[in-house]
Amino acid sequence: MQNHDWVTRDLAVLWHPCTQMKDHETLPPIPIKRGQGVWLEDFDGNRYLDAISSWWVNLFGHSHPYINAALKDQLESLEHVILAGFTHEPAVQLAERLTRLAPQGLSRCFYADNGSSAVEVALKMSFHFWRNAGKPEKTRFITLSNSYHGETLGALAVGDVPLYKETYEPLLLKAFTVESPDCYHREPGESWADHSRRKFAEMERTLADHAAEACAVIVEPLVQCAGGMRMYDPVYLKLLREACDRYGVHFIADEIAVGFGRTGTLFACEQAEIRPDFMCLSKGLTGGYLPLSCVLTTEAVYHAFYDEYAKLKAFLHSHSYTGNALACRAALATLDLFERGNTLAANKLLAQTMAESAAGFKHHPHVAEVRQTGMILAIELVKNKATREPYPWQERRGLRAYRHGLARGVLLRPLGNVVYLMPPYVITPDEIRFMAEVTGEAIDIATGD
Repeated sequence: MQNHDWVTRDLAVLWHPCTQMKDHETLPPIPIKRGQGVWLEDFDGNRYLDAISSWWVNLFGHSHPYINAALKDQLESLEHVILAGFTHEPAVQLAERLTRLAPQGLSRCFYADNGSSAVEVALKMSFHFWRNAGKPEKTRFITLSNSYHGETLGALAVGDVPLYKETYEPLLLKAFTVESPDCYHREPGESWADHSRRKFAEMERTLADHAAEACAVIVEPLVQCAGGMRMYDPVYLKLLREACDRYGVHFIADEIAVGFGRTGTLFACEQAEIRPDFMCLSKGLTGGYLPLSCVLTTEAVYHAFYDEYAKLKAFLHSHSYTGNALACRAALATLDLFERGNTLAANKLLAQTMAESAAGFKHHPHVAEVRQTGMILAIELVKNKATREPYPWQERRGLRAYRHGLARGVLLRPLGNVVYLMPPYVITPDEIRFMAEVTGEAIDIATGD
């Protein structure tokens, strides 16, 4: 079977995510036969460097022998069991390790299936906490402009990317939206920290005005990923933690995309030295192998639900595959790899190589900014560099970059006019330089008239 055969069969039955299927009339999906390290290979023998970690999930490369071995071992004993009334070794061990690694005080772990589901859990848990605490009037959430927290209805409601949200607006709860501290919009000469501190004033006012009806503030720490990899300073998180404490509002940290080393620390919140009330984790949690997510929270939250059954305070949210044994075992193997390879230290060197390889892009006549936080690097393409006028979205400049990347053997998947690099941690310096070389070509292609 060759690529063409699989494409024909695919288009007869599949509906792909985040895709206008008509595009596949001219740009067919690429059938992948195998993956190894940072490389994917199709059925015609073409290879592609996975520069986006397959939607930001793959941390240690495809088909990693250590994770493979752990899963094979787990298959011999237990694949899955209901987690209501039952438990198993991988679920317990993973919860123990995550609560040790997370900011101190996050001592309870609630499993779900994916990132959106984790956000739903955190939203419901915060709302339900206040109800159990005798404050049923607290029913609203506060979010940042340009934020993204998933595709399910609750997660969409607290996000702010119109492309995903506008169609479903009539179905969604109404959140308070505060302007993002996004440092792309800082004043000339203004530092990231000063801009982020200045932008916090609106959050302070919103909390002061609406704390009585607000359950929680939800943010993506340091990087608004699906919103174009827009970045801000940790000082905003520190100020937010202090304000949430003053006003009696929960702090939900959506670390689904930025957790597990992406920003340079294991969890992004560490860079502000703060602990949220809820921390949502997924994506890299299993090294990109299997769907799994969790919400870490505090003893105070946990005990607000702990009572006699007849009091009806229990948190009855559930998923059929909650705490799946295979997924938990993949996550345990992923955490092992962090420890065995001193990954965070190694990533600092890789991030530096990424910075050096992309440094020249800032001089491109259609690049407004090259920004980086840890292992996330983004290049903002604009029509006019002086005014930062964006390209019209209808021109689909990013799609041009995507096509060129594939032709040269690199999987880039720009977010609109933002080309970004978020590779697996097993990438080599030479592979980074190749990735950057192709990215430079893709930028030229995308911005050529």
